[in-house]
Amino acid sequence: MKTQFSVGVLVLVGFGLLIGFTLFLTGERLRNRGEIYETYIRESVQGLEVGAPVRFRGVALGRVTEIALVGSRYVVDPRVQFSGAFQLVLVRFTLDLRQAGRAPSLPEAVQLGLRARLSSQGLTGVGYIELDFADVNRFPVPELPFTPEINFIPSIPSTTAQVQDAATMLLTRLEQVDFQALLTNVTGLVSDIRTQVAPGGDLQVMLADTSALMRNLRATTDAADLPALVRDVRQTVAATRALTESRELRQAIAQGGAAMSELRQAAARLPATIAQMEAGLRSARGATLDVQADLVPIMRDLRMVTANLRDVTEALRRSPSQALLGGPPPAGGGAGR
Repeated sequence: MKTQFSVGVLVLVGFGLLIGFTLFLTGERLRNRGEIYETYIRESVQGLEVGAPVRFRGVALGRVTEIALVGSRYVVDPRVQFSGAFQLVLVRFTLDLRQAGRAPSLPEAVQLGLRARLSSQGLTGVGYIELDFADVNRFPVPELPFTPEINFIPSIPSTTAQVQDAATMLLTRLEQVDFQALLTNVTGLVSDIRTQVAPGGDLQVMLADTSALMRNLRATTDAADLPALVRDVRQTVAATRALTESRELRQAIAQGGAAMSELRQAAARLPATIAQMEAGLRSARGATLDVQADLVPIMRDLRMVTANLRDVTEALRRSPSQALLGGPPPAGGGAGR
């Protein structure tokens, strides 16, 4: 009887272990309720396993369900040349968006910068997928030579990959630097500096001149009566301040302002005065022309009268009796003249 009881207990324990093991194997699938998404990662996914969590800023929203190469899931179009896109790692995962609350649709979220990247947990190196929003200008949506079968979320390089890329770029640039030429230039520069610092060098002479100048300046400063100079400066400043605050200066400034105002008014009236003067000059010029036109015939008549008087005078001089008696001149008058 005791043996049968033990066998029954053993059977029940084994059956319970079988149920627990079955639930352990299928529990992950039961927990992976939600919609399936996929992303394509260019770097190595070492440390990422199926069942790894998918988190959004540290909050678990799903689990990784499949890890494979893109080339094993999508057929390459023969018309399209083989591309590096088919060397990417495909990662599919489920997301329970009910834990995210109210969220935009997937296309809107991708346009806003929703990206997936590979991350690791501390020092253990266990990988997981992290979702976050990134700069869409720095990480645009890539163009793929195939059409994703399910919801697609673009990926961005992990922090480790970005550091490695930056280090690789730095090493590449360092390899292009000609260190031998740089060392030669530095050696030549040090040699030139030594030559300049040596006795008789330009730098040594310049330092000596500078030292002598500083000594002379110090001696001049010590010899000068700085307190008296400061007092003179203060007195000059005080006199200048008193002059600027004096009533006479204010009156002079006020009178100068009034004079400037009157000068401005006179300057404003100057164009009208000049216009009046020009009009008067034009009138005088017109009157002069008119007088000149009237004087020309008078002068002509006066010249004719003068000529006639000259003839009459000449005639009187030749024969005065003719003017008095009116008789003809004597016959021999012309010969006698």
